[in-house]
Amino acid sequence: MYQFKGTPANHFELPDRIDRLGKLAYNLWWTWRPDAQRLFKWIDEYLWEETYHNPVLFLRKVRRIDLNAVLHDRNFMASYDEVIRDFDHYMENSDSWFHNTYASHENRLIAYFSTEFGLHETLPIYAGGLGVLSGDHAKEASDLGLPFVGVGFFYTRGYFSQHITDDGWQQANEVHMSFEDLPVLPVLEEDESPMTVSVELPGRTVLARIWEVQVGRIPLYLLDSNVEGNSESDRRLTARLYSSDLDLRISQEIILGIGGVRALEQLGFDPDVWHMNEGHSAFLSLERARKFVTEGKTFVQAVELIRNSTVFTTHTPVPAGNDEFPLWLIDKYFSEMWPSLGLEREAFIDLARHQVSWGETFSMPVLAIRMAEAINGVSELHGQVARRMWQFLWPEKKVQEVPITHITNGVHTGTWLARRMGVLYDEHLPSGWRTQLDDPDIWEDVLQIPDEALWDVRLHLKRKLVAYMRERARQQWLNDSIHPVQVVAAGSLIDPYMLTIGFARRFATYKRAGLILQDFDRLLEMVNKPNRPVQIIFAGKAHPADEPGKLLIQEVYRKVKKAETGGRLVFLEDYDMNLARYLVQGVDVWLNTPRRPNEASGTSGQKAALNGVLNFSILDGWWREGYNGKNGWAIGQDKEYDDPNLQDAEDLSSMYDILEKEIIPMYYDQLTGDNMSVEWVRKIKECIRTLAPRFSMSRMVKEYTESLYIPVMETAEKAQGKKKGSVKQKS
Repeated sequence: MYQFKGTPANHFELPDRIDRLGKLAYNLWWTWRPDAQRLFKWIDEYLWEETYHNPVLFLRKVRRIDLNAVLHDRNFMASYDEVIRDFDHYMENSDSWFHNTYASHENRLIAYFSTEFGLHETLPIYAGGLGVLSGDHAKEASDLGLPFVGVGFFYTRGYFSQHITDDGWQQANEVHMSFEDLPVLPVLEEDESPMTVSVELPGRTVLARIWEVQVGRIPLYLLDSNVEGNSESDRRLTARLYSSDLDLRISQEIILGIGGVRALEQLGFDPDVWHMNEGHSAFLSLERARKFVTEGKTFVQAVELIRNSTVFTTHTPVPAGNDEFPLWLIDKYFSEMWPSLGLEREAFIDLARHQVSWGETFSMPVLAIRMAEAINGVSELHGQVARRMWQFLWPEKKVQEVPITHITNGVHTGTWLARRMGVLYDEHLPSGWRTQLDDPDIWEDVLQIPDEALWDVRLHLKRKLVAYMRERARQQWLNDSIHPVQVVAAGSLIDPYMLTIGFARRFATYKRAGLILQDFDRLLEMVNKPNRPVQIIFAGKAHPADEPGKLLIQEVYRKVKKAETGGRLVFLEDYDMNLARYLVQGVDVWLNTPRRPNEASGTSGQKAALNGVLNFSILDGWWREGYNGKNGWAIGQDKEYDDPNLQDAEDLSSMYDILEKEIIPMYYDQLTGDNMSVEWVRKIKECIRTLAPRFSMSRMVKEYTESLYIPVMETAEKAQGKKKGSVKQKS
């Protein structure tokens, strides 16, 4: 049995009348409830911003006089009572989609493993899209009432904080997190000592502590090796994401996979479905096999049981993006394991053997594929790419027969929808629309929203973005003593009434952040055209070890700083979930230029569409499925290229032509007396109507449940002889 260290509310000295704020702070339900966030902002708006929207730190710092003041504010107290009622109803309500659809499976359990979870800027334990998708998946699992538990890492130094120098070079600054200031609680043994699990690494045993994050109705358990008793180097194993050091990386993945299985067992969980989100956690299959063999099964029987209960989602269409370890490293870390599985070395290596240009490797996605019955990519095109990519594992099958399906990614509506846009939907969509997000019929009523009302909200969100950018630029000037040109490059001259394009994502070379800058003179004509100017906002990080990515940032930043841009090109440093919300809600057009077919799915454009931002993208990933000719713009053609230079040239030409002949004229040349383009608003409505339901996380998680989780549950039940209704967690 495990317990928390006291109750969350006891961590703060709060007036009795509002003491439930303490419990609310420790459940990330507030991250997708603007009304809950506004309670903290109401008490002290400046402190809410100073603590970077962290309610735990906020409640530690807030003055008692400010808490007492809101007790006499009838509007605050009414809002507080309503939020707490909604929270209690949410947590206690058994009338969920899963309960109503799969009541007989409610005592089954889905264990979801991911190396990163992007839940909120308060917890910087994510690097980018994979983590944000994992966080959205967990939130939607809570909303839909899935029997679900997450497993990941608590990176004590998080991902890095980005600073761009005057020369455009990315500096990576360490982030140091304090557990007591975060919405994270320790899992304790009965004697109140920290609960830990152990994993075997070469020549020693390493301990990992277990922390819990409550994400609505579901628990997320995070492992952390910064434990007394570990060596200094082992205490740093889980300090940062995605190290380029192979020893550190394989150690992390052993802790995640093997340690994660042991953590769930120690916590009393007995999952029916094991979902590996990308291959980082694939070692979990080896730990499960070891356990089955210890119980008396052969390795072949163990693999059959594991396959029957395992889902693997691949996100990487580029071979170089998959984790692969040299065989000497596998010898170093697993020579003690294969005898416990009843295997010789070669048979063990064969589980994940992969031939690459520099020799044979042990491939994590190959291991995951071989140990999973249900395998999926994250868009229709990515499914095709994945089948080609891994067809060699099924040499007897044609590419189209390879058993890899696809479920296209979606986004968690509550997390990414602007509050004002949500209020507009409340006024014009059918009541209960927030619980029917994937129903296309619900969204038909978007067409009935008055044009002026929709345009007013869009202008409000643009003004909000611009105000945020200007304040950031002012703070940078105050705190960093940056050059005035850098203040301009940070967006101080941006105009909220001009056509504004956003480009924000990880700066990997295949995403081609600099493509729109290639014909710079032609671009300058567009951005500086009298009465029809264009503004472009860039943001994004490159991995600290990705030199080409950092060079790409430098290339973009140097052009942004040029005086002839007139301040209409901007680069915003330190891209995170907070900045992402402002951008996907506040720009007019969302630009995406990956070199097709290297974008597995992408989700930032889906977040933008939800807020009425029009997509302007290569037909790759999700946009290839979402584009209908009327709800945005497509760059280039729906085809494969053998010559990347030709591909770049054709995509660049297409992008400029559409900007000059369609996007800019539509925004500026068809204005009403209110400076509103009726045609633009019509396109916004088509964008929301067609994309909001189809690319919601609600639709995505329901697809996982119906197509993968439930079939796997039923297969596992037959294979293991489990009875329906069996208890999944020890009391």
